[in-house]
Amino acid sequence: MVDPITVLAEPVRRRILDELRVTECSVGSLVDALAMSQPAVSKHLKVLREAGFVSSRTAAQQRIYRLEPEPFRALERWLAPYRRLWGTHLDALERHLEES
Repeated sequence: MVDPITVLAEPVRRRILDELRVTECSVGSLVDALAMSQPAVSKHLKVLREAGFVSSRTAAQQRIYRLEPEPFRALERWLAPYRRLWGTHLDALERHLEES
């Protein structure tokens, strides 16, 4: 299994996800938007696809990529306790600052 944090650590893959957050895209559209070579974009899309972050469908001669929600939900579940932890600390800081 591919570690999602490792997948998302790569800035180019995050840029691809940002593009796909707006709309589904072909490889060619991503190449243009990212100003990268087609082989480089395809390499990153393969990693994202294998990790489940994106899926593709064929339309004529193109592959159209889109985001898949489940890996993001899994990350959200993993991050939830950390959000609560930081929320508690920030609330305590706010109380301290109000008392000062």
